Amino acid sequence: MTIHREGVATIGLVGTVLLLTALFLPSRSPEWVFLPVLGVLVVIMLIVLWFFRVPKRTVKQQDDLIISPADGKVVAIEEVTEGEYFKDRRIQVSVFMSPLNVHVNFFPIGGTTSYYKYHPGKYLVAWHPKSSTENERSTVVVRHPKHGEVLFRQIAGALARRICTYAVEGQPAAQGTEFGFIKFGSRVDLLLPLNAEITCRLGDVVQGSITPLARFAS
Repeated sequence: MTIHREGVATIGLVGTVLLLTALFLPSRSPEWVFLPVLGVLVVIMLIVLWFFRVPKRTVKQQDDLIISPADGKVVAIEEVTEGEYFKDRRIQVSVFMSPLNVHVNFFPIGGTTSYYKYHPGKYLVAWHPKSSTENERSTVVVRHPKHGEVLFRQIAGALARRICTYAVEGQPAAQGTEFGFIKFGSRVDLLLPLNAEITCRLGDVVQGSITPLARFAS
């Protein structure tokens, strides 16, 4: 396991406060004050380290499968109208990321990044029906050389107020590799072709870069 680069500043800040507290507070306060404060700071540091963890995973790239872009739970499988890019009907599969999940996001398919756009917006709770269109979000589309395009969208929630997207239009996208990060969880939507075979079910707990969510039509 490693620590994600997005956590370096936060870990540095918490670590500095922890160090200064350990150095200066004992001489300025009684033990019954110092020890609880130090204990709280240690717990905060452990939580921050856990939050920014990047587990080592063996990715098996599979050309006909669409894998989960995030750790979390499948909270929606429905046919919707996609109005930003395709402007037609698609199957939406949504994965909700809790604050306890790994927050790295992964390319669900391989190919070439054909579209990217960041949208500032609101911070409605991630399960709100309008969060897909009104919240802060980033949209990425990857064109598979054989199966066409798949859209996936990082959506901020009530707590997640920073979306990081590393996908660049025109650049290669390798299935299962990192394309972004959402601080404090939230949700990732996939918009799939109507003929895709959905291989997950509502409530399934999935792992990003590992769990198949759907299969392209042959």
